[in-house]
Amino acid sequence: MRKKKQEIIPETPEEMKAEIQNDIEADVDAIMRKYDRESNTRIWTGIPKTIVGIILALFSMYCIYVTLFANFLEQVRLSSFLGLVIVMGYLTYPARKGKMQANYMPWYDIMLMVLGAASFFYYTVNAHTLLNTGLKLKLQDPVYIIAGIIGLVVLAELCRRSVGLPILCVAGAFLAYTLYWYIKDGKMLAKIVHELFYNENGLLSTPINVCSKYIVVFIIFGAFLEKTGISTYFIELANGLTGRYAGGPAKVAVVSSALCGMVSGSSVGNTVTTGSITIPMMKKTGYDKNFAGAVEAAASTGGQIMPPIMGAAAFLMADYLGVPYSDIIVRAILPACLYFLGVFLSVHLEAKRLGLKGLSKDELPKIKELLKETYLLLPLFILIYLVCSQTMTMQSSAAWSILATIVVGVVSNYLRMRRVLKLTRQSDPQAAGEAEKVTGQLFRAVNVFEALENGGRSCISVAVACGVAGVICGCLTITGLASTVINTIVTISQGKLFLGLFLTMICCIILGMGLPTTATYCIMASTCAPILIQMGVPMVCAHFFVFYYGIVADITPPVALAAYAGSAISGGSPMKTGVNATRLAIAGFIIPFIFAMSPNMLLVDATWYDVLLITVTSIIGMYGVTYGLSGFNDNELSGSSRIAGICRRLISIAGGLMLIYPGIGTDVFGVALVGAVMLWRKLGNKEKPAEA
Repeated sequence: MRKKKQEIIPETPEEMKAEIQNDIEADVDAIMRKYDRESNTRIWTGIPKTIVGIILALFSMYCIYVTLFANFLEQVRLSSFLGLVIVMGYLTYPARKGKMQANYMPWYDIMLMVLGAASFFYYTVNAHTLLNTGLKLKLQDPVYIIAGIIGLVVLAELCRRSVGLPILCVAGAFLAYTLYWYIKDGKMLAKIVHELFYNENGLLSTPINVCSKYIVVFIIFGAFLEKTGISTYFIELANGLTGRYAGGPAKVAVVSSALCGMVSGSSVGNTVTTGSITIPMMKKTGYDKNFAGAVEAAASTGGQIMPPIMGAAAFLMADYLGVPYSDIIVRAILPACLYFLGVFLSVHLEAKRLGLKGLSKDELPKIKELLKETYLLLPLFILIYLVCSQTMTMQSSAAWSILATIVVGVVSNYLRMRRVLKLTRQSDPQAAGEAEKVTGQLFRAVNVFEALENGGRSCISVAVACGVAGVICGCLTITGLASTVINTIVTISQGKLFLGLFLTMICCIILGMGLPTTATYCIMASTCAPILIQMGVPMVCAHFFVFYYGIVADITPPVALAAYAGSAISGGSPMKTGVNATRLAIAGFIIPFIFAMSPNMLLVDATWYDVLLITVTSIIGMYGVTYGLSGFNDNELSGSSRIAGICRRLISIAGGLMLIYPGIGTDVFGVALVGAVMLWRKLGNKEKPAEA
């Protein structure tokens, strides 16, 4: 079939580009399967593949319908949602990694799928009856208890397959403590099942509620955006804007990851998607392989803090704080820009140190051609406008944006086929008639079905993680462990805010290693955020604090999944890549301290003057810290000049940190130190770097 098509239409630049893209996607798929459990899926072909695809697509349509129109009882909506997730999850994820037989599902997976789904649907069908039945009668009903136990066990197994073991280890520890707490007080096991499976404080609590109501619709929206080619457009746009400058490919990685990451919301997925293009470009330019992988990992991780979507955890934050999602978006803009500025400065200084140049004019896309495709951004602009204007609910805003994406996809497909047809007519006029038929067939394929299918598949792991996070939150609530943790850390910190922030940071990073951002945030919002609030930190700042450190855990060794994915593409050392990524993303470790001690950065009771002042001082401070960590050429000097270079770096870091701590005195002193270092370097050091 392929051969016949090539006889009709000669190979065009568009087709050559598509073939190269297919090769890249094959490598990306292999890396994703290795480092991202969400990508380790069953192999379905032929009719079974179509059936599974239809199930996933119908689930996406069901989620859109429920969030927009249905008025179900809360217990009915959530239990049916989880029942469908169980069905799709076991159809998608095998019991273990490795080679899989196509169109094969073992009997035990079928049994787990049926029993697990039946447990949740039992709750769905009997929700009204169970709500009107007394607790004592329910606890004496063996079906009631058995269904709850099976549902929790099957959900835990699906979590192991789709998310990983770390979150289950955390959940297991909390569950063991809950069992001990209940047995000590002489309570029944059935009461635990009731609290965790049926009660709104357990499995059906805020995380899964927000997931089913908001997150899934935005995930489906992201799947539609991917089908319009917006990710590729972001990379080409970043290439056109920054590719020509010193160390251009690394700057392309930073900009494109910021743009793609705000849509994808996945550190590993963004690292592999954009990194498959940018990392080879960086290595070709002259960057070290460990540095190239680190740049992509740091930038891709930061994509989860970039508005407007910010990953799934931002929706949970809006619900926890009881504020509109648009409020979260506005407050997140300045910290996100400062984060990427820090990564960008590190990349720029490294390029200057190595003497790297940008890409040649022939290698860069033409800005005029890119401007013609700005219509691809229309769905994103519509989403931002609808969410920020609050003219509609978040669900409705996402639904209308999905419709806009379909229209944009039709237009994009049509224009692309017109270009192919034009090239075909120029090279072989006799094939024009056949080419028009092919163009019509491709034009009619808008990929709506594929977008719905991919959206449904992407919802599985997020929903499972939110469900397990709900169980953990339930354990914290019914045992009162959250209060114990809060009192312990407050006692250790002795009322000192900086020490309390530092201890909270350590908790978030350790807990976030290997856990999805949504689950990390849910746990930390229940345990550590109240600590900061009790110490006087505004509520929104406390939640942003734990949100940021839950995200940077993806690049913090020893469990740095995004860095591991970047090293797989670059061929570097995973640990060295993780260390470099942590250094590059130093802004992500500093910025939360800034807005925790100076809420003006998050626009809390701030005037325009306050925002301007903290922006300027933060930028100067970020440059001072970045310069001190990178060293520019100071670390390559010899003799007395080397000692002077080390002193400059230390003073620069000290000045940058001074600017981070709020206060006029520290700001003036910090600016003076950073300015003195820059002047010292310019006037006092004339010695050239020693040759290697």
